[in-house]
Amino acid sequence: MSMYGYARVSTKEQREDRQLMALTEMRLSLENIYVDKQSGKDFERPMYRRLIKKLKEEDLLYIKSIDRLGRNYEEILEQWRLLTREKKVDIVVLDMPLLDTRRGKDLMGTFLSDIVLQVLSFVAENERKNIRERQREGIEAARQRGVRFGRPRKPLPENFDQLSQSWLEGEITGKQAADLCGMPLTSFRRKSREKKSCEGG
Repeated sequence: MSMYGYARVSTKEQREDRQLMALTEMRLSLENIYVDKQSGKDFERPMYRRLIKKLKEEDLLYIKSIDRLGRNYEEILEQWRLLTREKKVDIVVLDMPLLDTRRGKDLMGTFLSDIVLQVLSFVAENERKNIRERQREGIEAARQRGVRFGRPRKPLPENFDQLSQSWLEGEITGKQAADLCGMPLTSFRRKSREKKSCEGG
């Protein structure tokens, strides 16, 4: 029997330290811990695929939490069944001691483990949906309060008003005016039209 660990973070900016710490506490060697820095929205993950190929019957796989296997109810269940029934490996979920397939190998033990897994997968997916909904509501509330998102707008050059007026009156070309402002032509034209519209011209 060989022991492995799998960790996943959703973006390259996130760190996997907490998961790695938990896995190394299980006395796993670092070469047997596979890490993906990629969203769990699909399973096109290089390290996960490599791990699946490596696993043999009766090997043991540790993961920190059930949602490391996927991002929704169906995918988590699908991967759980692939690992436990097709690959015939044992899984230990460190955050949830009930999900340890080494216990209760009889029919009743398997049945109880499956029930717990389905409930937890459903809860994990619902929590993610709730978080996304709260984020969306928070952003909408901030917008209504006048909070702007994205990069702050650059102030217009001091000579913009004069050159914009000259361009609008046909005294100089848009390119000449944009060059004198140090702005791209498209930005100069857009800002000039916005300003004219705001002034009711």
